[in-house]
Amino acid sequence: MLISGEARAQLVRGVPLFANADEALIGSVAGIATEVEFPAERTIARQGEPGNGMFVIVRGRVRVVRDGRPVATLGPGEWFGELAVLDRGPRVASVIADEPTVCLAIAAWDAEQLFLEHPGLAIALLRALASRMRSATEDHRH
Repeated sequence: MLISGEARAQLVRGVPLFANADEALIGSVAGIATEVEFPAERTIARQGEPGNGMFVIVRGRVRVVRDGRPVATLGPGEWFGELAVLDRGPRVASVIADEPTVCLAIAAWDAEQLFLEHPGLAIALLRALASRMRSATEDHRH
């Protein structure tokens, strides 16, 4: 399934990470993102392997597995692999397609250029990361 440029831009607009993006940024993201399809049970990212980009889920569902244990399920509009974009370090979890899944892949070097050209996007990504970290580590007893 090949997504047209405008359809790709529409998908990018629907991702919460890009909620406050202007049309120039939407167009830039849509222009650099590559559509990738994964069959059910395909490993998209493997824990411990080098990461070289992030993925935005267009259709389908994935499970995030760390040290053999499921830690999250993600669906359309959600993303993963952002740590690899920021530090190009090894993947901290594996991500496996639960069903046929279509993603927009953004290479780390392209994302880095986007951050330089659109600092607001870098701030949005950092805020999203902080929210994820807080949810994962917050003590719910207080």
